This record gives sequence, structure tokens and C-alpha cells, in this order.
Amino acid sequence: MTKLSISQAQELLLKGDVVAIPTETVYGLAGWIFSEEGLKKIFSTKERPFFDPLIVHIDTIEKAKLLSSEWTVVHDILAKACWPGPLTLIAKKSELVHPLITSGLDSVGLRCPNHPLTLDLLSKMEGGLAAPSANKFGKTSPTTAEHVIEEFAHSVKVLEGGACEVGIESTVAGVEYFQGLWSVLIYRPGYFSAQKLQQILNDAGINGNVSYAESPVAPGQLKHHYMPNIPLIIIPENRNWSDVKDSIETKLNLTFSQPALWKLPSDPIMAARELYQKLRDFSQHGHDLILVARNAEDKSEDWKGIWNRLNKAKTLELTDQFTWVE
Repeated sequence: MTKLSISQAQELLLKGDVVAIPTETVYGLAGWIFSEEGLKKIFSTKERPFFDPLIVHIDTIEKAKLLSSEWTVVHDILAKACWPGPLTLIAKKSELVHPLITSGLDSVGLRCPNHPLTLDLLSKMEGGLAAPSANKFGKTSPTTAEHVIEEFAHSVKVLEGGACEVGIESTVAGVEYFQGLWSVLIYRPGYFSAQKLQQILNDAGINGNVSYAESPVAPGQLKHHYMPNIPLIIIPENRNWSDVKDSIETKLNLTFSQPALWKLPSDPIMAARELYQKLRDFSQHGHDLILVARNAEDKSEDWKGIWNRLNKAKTLELTDQFTWVE
């Protein structure tokens, strides 16, 4: 593995190269926001379509304000409460933001990651770093440096920072104001739930509501994303392979000899931390099918980010009634 120092990573980024960087969520494939060459290399390296916007990583709220033309009081409250941390805030972009970053949209996603190495690197980079997850487009996100090396066959250099603590991508939220009421809209669920953000607003005395929505301003909005290299089937709680074997093999018109069953942990924090590692381990260690069994606790809001990822990573879902969900 080619391990970079912070100064080496900075040098590569300033020259228009890409570098994999650690965060608390997943490893990101970073390019300097003021290098068009570096931004284009993010898309080509990931094989990512240009219509999918990038998130810009910064180390201070002051830098976020420079990249935004409309930084509101709610942006400021949420950033001060959650940064550094796994929350991306959508804001109207300033002229400093390259249209490649935003896929031509008039808004940009900004976040301050909670990782000491990357914060140190960001403090040395004017503007910031655009950094989607460091994996091929649509595939399972990396949570260790080794995942990045495997994904890109040693062609991407890595600022090695250990295993990611959160394990799934950041919550992405936008802010709107209409007739005296603030609305915070979560476009991609993650560690920060609507309940957590609502409490922050309430504590700050803000008249506003937090809810979930969908929007093209957030990355990862396609139906299938985060997918492992083998089929993933979601099955009901307390089912095992013998219960579902015939239904799955008939539906997929395939036979499976080495299925892996993952029963979700009862703790959503642990489930998120393990998710991408498990998907990679199963597909790389001789299994030809992944079964993910629901659990009795996974309907609460703290599971929303995990099920967002699993529903996009799945091939199919088998319900209690043995019907199929695409």
C-alpha cells in the first residue's frame, strides 16, 4: 500500500491528481475544488456520471460561507452543532464553486469531516476538496484504506487513517424558509436523524420542522447504489436459507452453494459501522449470495440510514408473505 504523508497528499492534489482520504463516514476520493483536472479525474476514476453532484469537504464554517451565496442562520446553527461530523448541508453556491462539482445545479453540498488527518489536510488546501466515496460508481463504499486499494487495483494513493467509525455516508440536508417557518429537508438519511436535527433547532429557539424528502441535489439518489459484487436479498426476521432457498433460486433462475446470512445487530450504530465491511467480506470470501435478515428493532428512525443503503444495495427483497419487492 502506498501511504501518503499529508504534505505528499497536498502536493498531488495541487497538481490535479486525486487522493483517497479518511473520514468518520467512508473513505473519499478527493480532488482540489480549484483544479478542473482533479475534478474530472474524480469522475473518470470512479466511472461516475457527471449528473451526480459531489460534496465539498472543508475544515471551517468560514470556508463554507465563502463557497455559499446564501448561508442562513439555520445553516450556521446546524454546522456549529454538528461539525466536524457526518452532516452535509446544501446551500446556494457561490461563484467559487465549479459547475462540475454541482452537476450544473445552483446549490452545493458542504461538510466538515470528523477525522484529524483530513482536517489537517483541509487546513492546508485553499477552498476545499470535492470527495465522493472512494469506490467505483454504484458499488459498495470503502471503510478502510485496504478497501480503496482493492477497488482501484493500487492505482489510487491513500492517506491512511484507520477504519471509519460511522461506516455510512453523511446525512444530507437542505434548508428552506417560507412564511416565517424554517424547513430542514433530509435528502439522504445518515447518522443525524430528523429527530436529532429537530432537537438542535428547538434548543436554538428556531421555528422550524425537519422532515425527509428526495432531491437531485444530493448524491446517491439512484435506485441501485452501494451494491456488492454478488446478489443481496433481504429476507424476513427468523427466516433461514432452507426457508427461502427455493423462492430465491426460482426467482433469480440461479443456484447458490455458499449463501451468507447476516442478521443485523440490535444496535444501529454497530450495524452502520459493520455494513460495508460485511458486504465486502461476504463477496470476497467465497460466498455467492448475501441474505440480510431484518430484526424486530429495525423500524425506528435510527435505522433509516442503514435501510436506505440496504434498499439500494439489494437485488430483491422477500417479504413475510413470500412476495417480491424490487
